[in-house]
Amino acid sequence: MWKDIRDREAGKLRPNSFANRVKSDRTSSLQLSNHKDIVSPHRGSVNSLQVDLTEGRYLLSGASDASAAVFDIQRATHSEGLIAKHQCIFAVDKQHEHGHKYAISSAIWYPVDTGLFVTGSFDHHINVWDTNTTQVVVNFKLPGKVYRTAMSSLATSHMLIAAGTEDVQVRLCDISSGAFSHTLSGHRDGVMSVEWSASSEWVLITGGCDGAIRFWDIRRAGCFRVLDQSQSQLGRRPPISGWTANKLSTSKSLLASQGPNMKSRIPHKKLGNGNATKPSSTGKLPAKGSTRQRLHPGLLSGQDRSVSHYGAVTGLKVTGDGMYLLSAGSDSRLKLWDVESGCNTLVNFETMRLQTNKPLQLATSQDSSLVFAPCMATVKAFDMWTGKTSLTLSGHYEGVNCCWYNFPDQELYTGGNDRQILVWSPSRNSTELWTRRIGNRLQTRITGATDCRQQGSLVSMVIPTTRLCSPCT
Repeated sequence: MWKDIRDREAGKLRPNSFANRVKSDRTSSLQLSNHKDIVSPHRGSVNSLQVDLTEGRYLLSGASDASAAVFDIQRATHSEGLIAKHQCIFAVDKQHEHGHKYAISSAIWYPVDTGLFVTGSFDHHINVWDTNTTQVVVNFKLPGKVYRTAMSSLATSHMLIAAGTEDVQVRLCDISSGAFSHTLSGHRDGVMSVEWSASSEWVLITGGCDGAIRFWDIRRAGCFRVLDQSQSQLGRRPPISGWTANKLSTSKSLLASQGPNMKSRIPHKKLGNGNATKPSSTGKLPAKGSTRQRLHPGLLSGQDRSVSHYGAVTGLKVTGDGMYLLSAGSDSRLKLWDVESGCNTLVNFETMRLQTNKPLQLATSQDSSLVFAPCMATVKAFDMWTGKTSLTLSGHYEGVNCCWYNFPDQELYTGGNDRQILVWSPSRNSTELWTRRIGNRLQTRITGATDCRQQGSLVSMVIPTTRLCSPCT
């Protein structure tokens, strides 16, 4: 630490790099907090947690007793000894006139401010709440249980809520109009996890119970990528298959042999957006009543059936830079994907046991060096690039369902089936030890000084912003 401070003062280490090192050290020393406690009002398992993205101050939770609560994690309501108690500011439950009837599976903040929050429930409803009045301002009725909801933190052109339900279709709910903007069809079973891209407001990632992870551009019909666990060319774009290359060369030679006017004689048909046309392979219309699903123009039928996990995809998390995607499955596997190429990076995460019957909420540290994954009654922190276990956090009495890492304070919040919300903070022992070393070093240098004037100069040299002794006059 002292070397880093000297390097920063000398200009050898940039301030941002120094701050990142300190944050990384604090994250690696996480332990159950002995100075902060969240008093949970829930009478059922805690399924969802999120701290608002604007102030980093308000924690939103959703539970299986159909209740949602908001906590102020910076200002305690009262204290018991040295422990600061944080009770909920307000809670909405079944007693509310517009409250949910069954378990709340997802609770998220509106990304722009804390004036709205969204809850999804097993009662087939998504409610948009006004935080100040605790009233429902928009309600969406869906065809099945709501597993997960998500809103893009980058969006400036839309106010869409992506909803994954037990239905095969992903629905986009528009807050501004109060209606569904459109649906995304492609999964063959329910959708248990949804996640927006961290690099584009138009790209949505979904994980289904069919084991597929699909990428969607919501401006066009059909998904444009399905992740395949057997495709593992790290850092390279997937090459054109031999069959596709032969087909392209054959088509080009055929057009060349038919002459330059052949292209104009090929019948055209309109695309889905109505603005462009493309040549039709045949002049016949598709058979009436055909139920075969249209694939994305660049997606072959074999690629459409690719599998990302042997089982349901229970959790998705995009890294902060948007370059990598983490996925968890009911096969108790955690996988890291290269978003640009769509390849499996083959990082071998150590043995873990994940819940298989409900969605999981993953979290990453600020620099994406650690990934926090609920593993039954514990939370394990894995190194993102090696897959080795860095931390094992034990404190819950039953299975853990969700976790959220708060960047400003380097704190981790977890919720589980024991109805508790636990706070994991950096160890205070290391901070106190570092402060004590500073005090001892300062005291040693002051004691060795010959007079008060020299002591004052030494103090001002070590801590220039604090004057402990006035020089003699």
